[in-house]
Amino acid sequence: MAIGITGSAFIPLAIPQLVSELFELILAKASEIENPFEQSFFIMVHLPYLQPFDDVNKRVSRIAANVSFIKRNLSPLSFIDVPEDLYTQGMLGVYELNDIGLIKDVFLWAYERSASRYAVVRQSLGEPDNFKLKYRTQMRELITGIIAQSLNLKDANQLIKRNALRLPDAAQGKFIEAVETELLSLHEGNFARYRVSPKEFAQWKAGW
Repeated sequence: MAIGITGSAFIPLAIPQLVSELFELILAKASEIENPFEQSFFIMVHLPYLQPFDDVNKRVSRIAANVSFIKRNLSPLSFIDVPEDLYTQGMLGVYELNDIGLIKDVFLWAYERSASRYAVVRQSLGEPDNFKLKYRTQMRELITGIIAQSLNLKDANQLIKRNALRLPDAAQGKFIEAVETELLSLHEGNFARYRVSPKEFAQWKAGW
């Protein structure tokens, strides 16, 4: 459909076949860019310029801009602290003048702030627990089963110990401790990760 850009005289393409063709071309070109920062910036600029969706094009582009960073285990890009008018003016420069100068400066500034904030957050969270990462599937399936079956503390402990026996001797004690700790930390705000319904969680919690 034909759409307009608020506050701009720029009129995006409105021919579906051409938009689709150019959308595929943008993705193909982006995949050929090796530098993650250049790839990220390319996507962030070109998606809103093409306007392939009837809404949220800029938001989609800011999310898509993180793909190259995530794939290379780099700090993600966030625009939380970026003044909206700066970002808007930068994109208007692209729409009306094909000038990336301002939006490039905004991109670099936002990434520097994001990387600094991300480093602080990672430091506060600490390193990931390699044991839980290794046995996350077994732990998730076990905890889901305990909740779905509304097992009480005694029955759950027996099931946990039986499951632990399937692991190497050195891992059994730590596995039991990790599952019990996770069960004790469950509440209304985090049980959804185990894909059980609120009703199932409430029933389990009542009997626990």
